[in-house]
Amino acid sequence: MSASGVLSFTQQGWEQVLAKVKRAVVYLDAACAESLHWGCGSTRLLEAVGSPECHLLEFEPDAVGGGARQPKAVFVLSRLLKGRTVEILRDIICRSHFQYCVVVTAVSHAVHLTANHVPAAAAAEMEGQQPVFEQLEEKLCEWMGNINYTAEVFHVPLLLAPVAPHLALTPTFASLFPLLPQDVHLLNSARPDKRKLGSLGDVDATALTPELLLQIRCLVSGLSSLCEHLGVREECFAVGSLSRVIAADLANYAPAKNRRKTAAGRASVIFVDRTLDLTGAVGHHGDNLVEKIISALPQLPGHTNDVMVNMIELTSLQTEEENYNVVSPGCLAQSNDTTAKALWEALLNTKHKEAVMEVRRHLVEAASRENLPIKMSMGRVTPGQLMSYIQLFKNNLKALMNHCGLLQLGLATAQTLKHPQTAKWDNFLAFERLLLQSIGESAMSVVLNQLLPMIKPVTQRTNEDYSPEELLILLIYIYSVTEELTADKDLGEAEEKVKKALAQVFCEESELSPLLQKITDCDSSINLTFHKSKIATNELFTSLRDIAGARSLMKQFKSVYVPGNHTHQASYKPLLKQVVEEIFHPERADSADIEHMSSGLTDLLKTGFSMFMKVSRPHPSDHPLLILFVVGGVTVSEAKMVKDLVASLKPGTQVIVLSTRLLKPLNIPELLFATDRLHPDLGF
Repeated sequence: MSASGVLSFTQQGWEQVLAKVKRAVVYLDAACAESLHWGCGSTRLLEAVGSPECHLLEFEPDAVGGGARQPKAVFVLSRLLKGRTVEILRDIICRSHFQYCVVVTAVSHAVHLTANHVPAAAAAEMEGQQPVFEQLEEKLCEWMGNINYTAEVFHVPLLLAPVAPHLALTPTFASLFPLLPQDVHLLNSARPDKRKLGSLGDVDATALTPELLLQIRCLVSGLSSLCEHLGVREECFAVGSLSRVIAADLANYAPAKNRRKTAAGRASVIFVDRTLDLTGAVGHHGDNLVEKIISALPQLPGHTNDVMVNMIELTSLQTEEENYNVVSPGCLAQSNDTTAKALWEALLNTKHKEAVMEVRRHLVEAASRENLPIKMSMGRVTPGQLMSYIQLFKNNLKALMNHCGLLQLGLATAQTLKHPQTAKWDNFLAFERLLLQSIGESAMSVVLNQLLPMIKPVTQRTNEDYSPEELLILLIYIYSVTEELTADKDLGEAEEKVKKALAQVFCEESELSPLLQKITDCDSSINLTFHKSKIATNELFTSLRDIAGARSLMKQFKSVYVPGNHTHQASYKPLLKQVVEEIFHPERADSADIEHMSSGLTDLLKTGFSMFMKVSRPHPSDHPLLILFVVGGVTVSEAKMVKDLVASLKPGTQVIVLSTRLLKPLNIPELLFATDRLHPDLGF
């Protein structure tokens, strides 16, 4: 058992897939492609296919079918084999010439039984049988046009995209986000005959929508497979309302009972709701180069955790924008390049200044190894300096191929350093520090009035000014770092002024960004009236009030704000830091906010007896492995902070940080204002 278990878990899963793909057309959906991308790379899959006649294709309704010279297909899917997914499968197969079809699903057969409403008792009796997969195999042969053709359907837990030995993400669940107080009203309206939920504290599995419950069960199934691979029996803990539902589901997941009996190792799995601390997600205090890269560079299409690196500088094409799509983009994931992977892990684990020096060092060493005419320069690393080193490789194909991964990371660094967004990063940081001081010294209404002059319409904005999306990020920062607000006349008036100014700015945008389209429910600025815009800002402030009250149910973790005094300025103390410090506190007291989820009668009896006998309750610091799962996304800086903090507080304890996605500040408003939080699209 080791922290690198997340990589071996992913690679072991992909080895099962690779064993099936020889001379096949391979269809992947986006989440599985992302797991492959970080786990072993598409090159590994192409090598396993080993035929120029065969291709890697996206699994989508319009996907090209297999021709007469392509008799075999492998479908690698992250979703349930049900509904729309099965219809797409049928349509692709029916317009192809396949004689052999393999379908790999990342969702276990047990979850397929749940999705098909098979009662738990009946599902338990089917252990070892896979009727859902067997029925689909019959259908596949039917669609291929001959019952004697070959069809296979099986489960491989392709859950993770391993970004580093200590950090892995779950692309399938990138949209999973904790509930807000406003969601309680929606849940209540969907259950008119049942007891009303008073707050998020009352939310349990029975209160959630069937789609969200099923999404949670899919996640739990994958996490159970990870624990099996690591050889551990897990104790489950939770901080936050949605985390409590997920932790309870994992603790009581029936298919895990037998593996837990034989597991040699032990682990604590702690789920934490992202909404309890959005300050860390939208703030700019993380002094990390990778955070700046993923904020500045455009997202790699179909991915949630990687970016496009412009490679045109390594070609003879002119560096005009119309040529950008001629050359395939580079990226950050370098799963098959040992040197580039080592540099990537160094970038994740060092501060900005050390990281750019590390990039320069790697480029200089690579150029020296290739005997390229390098001119050494010391002092501050500049984008121009990095580009001069990178361009030495330009006309040397052998050197390019030997150091392709390193050059992609070098270009990503250079492009980020000269990006306008990076210059703005320091402006954000300065304003956030100012806000921290203001929040301690002034009322919330004064803080909002400080923001008011920064809200400018597009005709008055310069590159130094904040766009509407950036203003939302600042508002989320302000409302998340404060404690629950008390409504008063001054605050109401200040909020009204900000709402009005924002509504006007939204209306005057020449083009609505995807985020503003989502917030205003309007696809074009031409159709956006001030009335519509004002409704949107009213709803926006309802969400902001929810964010301010997100920790109201906490007893210990009520604040992330540390007031200033005569020796120290006011500061932000991350919730994850507070959680880890509490876990490894020398006194090992039971935390009021880190709830243990019992996994059956034995645990319940322990809990009961502990009230009047000396029976120790499970504690999250009991075990040599800590798995911390942040529901709703994590930043690179937070993952590093957790890793370093555990190493300092309890050396020898291994830690794995898992999360639904890697976050940049703009992701938070996108997730907050998503309309499908309670009704996720499960592909059927």
